[in-house]
Amino acid sequence: MMAMAIRVLAAAGAIMISFTAAAQDAQRGEALYAQCVACHSFDPARNEAGPHLRGLIGRKAASVGDFVYSPPMRRSDFVWTTELLDKFLAEPQEPPFRGNRMPFAGMPDAQARADLIAYLKQASQ
Repeated sequence: MMAMAIRVLAAAGAIMISFTAAAQDAQRGEALYAQCVACHSFDPARNEAGPHLRGLIGRKAASVGDFVYSPPMRRSDFVWTTELLDKFLAEPQEPPFRGNRMPFAGMPDAQARADLIAYLKQASQ
């Protein structure tokens, strides 16, 4: 019984370690950011088709002063968290984001989103 419990705990630990390492693969996230770079920069002095991403996590949505946001984003009343960003990247046209004008179909792969968010957290500081 004790040997079985030890095996189960060891397996659970290995799964958690591999998930944590994979969830924080910012290097892979940087490669995924290639999908975003045409419209977003990290330079706060330079907006593209989308607003700059400097300070994204913890920033109020639609708050970059010199960027013209779509009406749904201007009406939004949320702060970008990693959880909300994950939801947005998965389904960018689902509430509360419906109607935004970002031409992005979404990223269905949860691991890819986690990697991209890890990179955005590092690069947008």
